[in-house]
Formats: sequence, structure tokens, C-alpha cells
Amino acid sequence: MIHIVLVEPEIPANTGNIARTCAVTGAVLHLVEPLGYVVDDKRLKRAGLDYWHLLDVRMYPGLDAFMEAHGKEPLFMISTRGGMFYTETVYPEAAFFLFGKETRGLPEDLLEAYPETTVRIPMLPQARSLNLSNAVAVVVFEALRQRGFPRMV
Repeated sequence: MIHIVLVEPEIPANTGNIARTCAVTGAVLHLVEPLGYVVDDKRLKRAGLDYWHLLDVRMYPGLDAFMEAHGKEPLFMISTRGGMFYTETVYPEAAFFLFGKETRGLPEDLLEAYPETTVRIPMLPQARSLNLSNAVAVVVFEALRQRGFPRMV
């Protein structure tokens, strides 16, 4: 099972798009508060379209609560500061992919705690970052590709 973890996401449309990606791939979506919007935001719901019933969403009051629940699981930090490309590792069956807030990324102490599993998506050096929902899709489909796209048609 793939787990997508959004740490303090700020833009409802990004979360809605990510929710749709999770719904069509069977990934679990974990939202770590504080969120930059309310969960019933119409932009969030619109971006997720009519896929919400297919989605497993789990909420956490903060990063400490998430780490207490899942800190022993295989965690992968997705960051522009990653030491290797996202394609240069083999992801285990139950991988958790952590993505930071749109304006700042993941907390520095979290990246420092997981240097061996902090990966990046390659891009041109003059570019700051990829849109969060696009980054999630890239990583999710690589993990699925490595498994032969199980249960997918």
C-alpha cells in the first residue's frame, strides 16, 4: 500500500488533485495539520471531483502525532534537497511518502533525520520546485511502476 503524507498543505486545489490521484491508485492520503484551509473548502472538493468515496483519508493534529503513529514505517522524504533521484531507490510494499507545505517544503530537522531516504525529482537548476500535486503523481506512479501496477487496468 502506498501512503501519501501531506505535511501542513496550504492550497486546497493541490490537496484535491492529490486526493484524486490517491483515489485512482488506491493510495492512502494522510493530512498533517495545521492545514492552510478548512477540509470542507469547495475548491478542495471540486479538485477531487466525485472520487471522495474511493478515498481513505487520515488526519493528524501535527507531525508529532503522525510520527508517533507511523515513525517506524518506511518513510521517504520528497524534497528538492534529496541526495538521490526518486527513481534510484526501490520502494517497499508499504512506503510512506512525505511531502511538505507548498511554500517551505518539509521541516529541516525531518530531512536531517532521514538523509538516506530523502529523494528528489530532477529538474532544471534554475527552477525552484514542481507543483505539489504533480510531484505526488510522479512519485506515486514510480512506486506503482516498480510493482507492475498491481490491481490496475
